[in-house]
Formats: sequence, C-alpha cells, structure tokens
Amino acid sequence: MAVKEEKLEVEGEVIEALRSQMFRIRLDNGHETLGYMAGKMKRYRIRIFPGDRVRIELSAYDLTRGRIVYRLS
Repeated sequence: MAVKEEKLEVEGEVIEALRSQMFRIRLDNGHETLGYMAGKMKRYRIRIFPGDRVRIELSAYDLTRGRIVYRLS
C-alpha cells in the first residue's frame, strides 16, 4: 500500500485575490505561494479577503502551491 504523503502546515497573509478562488499568499518565512480554498471552506462559504491570516497546507513536492485549510482572522 502507498503511504500518504506528509503535508507542511504554515501560516501566512493573503496579499492578493485572484480569479477562481485562488489567492497569492505571503508566508511567515518570507516566501510567496499560490493557494486555493479547501473543499470544506467552499462548502460552508467561508470568505477570504486580502489582509486575512490563513493556515495553508503545502506538499513536500511542490512548495509553490498550497491548499488553504483555515482562516485565522
């Protein structure tokens, strides 16, 4: 059986809202990444605006894209 890959959870700030629910996020370590909303956030219609703090999951294989899993403020 395949082992499920580990996700890196980091926090950052949304700096730009792009089309189709994509966001440009500046991580706390200074890097920038693209993030998309997780399915549960879409389902419950949680809104994200520039300036919001978010928690994002990054894959160990591609650190340039991630999934927004929680809105902090």
